[in-house]
Amino acid sequence: MAIMMPASDTAVLARRSEIVAALRAIVPGEGVIDSPAEMRVYESDGLTAYRQPPMVVVLPDTTEQVSLVLKYCAAEGIKVVPRGSGTSLSGGALPLEDGVLLGLGKFKRIREIDFDNRVVVTEPGVTNLAISQAVAHAGFYYAPDPSSQIACSIGGNVAENSGGVHCLKYGMTTNNVLGCEIVLMSGEILRIGGKSAENAGYDLMGVITGSEGLLGVITEITVRILQKPETARALMVGFAEVEAAGECVARIIGAGIIPGGMEMMDKPAIHAAEAFVHAGYPLDVEALLIIELDGPAIEVDELIKRVEAIAQACGSTTCQISTSEAERNLFWAGRKAAFPAVGRISPDYLCMDGTIPRGALPKALARIRELSEKYQLGCANVFHAGDGNLHPLILYDANKPGEIERAEAFGADILRACVEFGGVLTGEHGVGIEKRDLMPEMFSEVDLNQQQRLKCAFDAQGLLNPGKVFPTLHRCAELGRMHVHAGKLAFPDIPRF
Repeated sequence: MAIMMPASDTAVLARRSEIVAALRAIVPGEGVIDSPAEMRVYESDGLTAYRQPPMVVVLPDTTEQVSLVLKYCAAEGIKVVPRGSGTSLSGGALPLEDGVLLGLGKFKRIREIDFDNRVVVTEPGVTNLAISQAVAHAGFYYAPDPSSQIACSIGGNVAENSGGVHCLKYGMTTNNVLGCEIVLMSGEILRIGGKSAENAGYDLMGVITGSEGLLGVITEITVRILQKPETARALMVGFAEVEAAGECVARIIGAGIIPGGMEMMDKPAIHAAEAFVHAGYPLDVEALLIIELDGPAIEVDELIKRVEAIAQACGSTTCQISTSEAERNLFWAGRKAAFPAVGRISPDYLCMDGTIPRGALPKALARIRELSEKYQLGCANVFHAGDGNLHPLILYDANKPGEIERAEAFGADILRACVEFGGVLTGEHGVGIEKRDLMPEMFSEVDLNQQQRLKCAFDAQGLLNPGKVFPTLHRCAELGRMHVHAGKLAFPDIPRF
């Protein structure tokens, strides 16, 4: 493993048997897994380049059990890593050798469907797609739709602020979550937000969404559901040059048109997806845009004409417009299967995630090509083009000496370029361990310390998911927060400001 993790606590490891017994008393039956063979499936998340078996796995199925587990671990100084479905692509759920892996897979019940208030109250282990399926009979759906929506859990979506192909028009997870129940490391259970779109006080939902398991463990989520649009149609537009496709994206947005989704794939990704899904993608183009327009039928018809004209002005070479719901879904099937499709043409790949201003797309693509030549590794590109979220897939073979190191360096340079072009290190996958050591490329030491002060307010001992997000973790006391125990401040004779 090239990425360093916090040093293991030998005192905790020496008490492993005692800890396992205590956890079994809290979560009886099959709720605790401690054999090396059975824990093997938890050694990694979707970023499979990095693996680390946990000390023990705990699978509670009630909020009260989560609370008791966290309270026990806090009292004993034991680290905890929350985990959803394990589809994270940033290493956010990578276990710790001396830590408890707290799996939320048993929290898979939808607690309430409230059509009057247009919300669903769900447990975190419910998959993203299952929410839409649960309300489809009434003509509703949940808008954020990551490519892994058939498997990824809504709790993980909140932890990483996931997006998807329709986030351009309907927003990321943070724009579609109204409330949650969260358990702090102390075991305290908080309810934040609710069914109302507006809540008094600080925007704590905004703080928790995207916090990557560093602040608390989410055990219930209230999400907004939307009525399905009257009409949705998609255009599949091919270009002889990637730069022309990027220009088309910019012109569509510049014309005041906000598609339901707008995705781009380059030639390697097009060929991989077509061989896998047979969606009818043109194979003689360098770039493909999939543009979905939704709303009243008369509006969609007009927007299709405008988008088609913009694409032609940008030099499009092919244009196919969906004529049925089945055809629209087929257009998207290839894009949503792009990641597994690329897995068929390369033994391994790293899926990167960075965001740039839309106008910088041609520069970013040119830089990726230069880096591909520099590191002698292939790269297939898929993008949430409308909001500038890049997903370069760096192709490598882990069995060839030095290739994973070159892939990591290639990916780091792509993310540095995103920041250089005015973008950010992540659009939806989170920081995890993958981008942790690149945080200083974007944030100053003052910025990072302030972010850690926020973590200290929720987790003063730093026991929740340590080793993630922050390249250098400070003790809360070093950041100006002194721990108060039993109502007494340590070293009360020291002057404080």
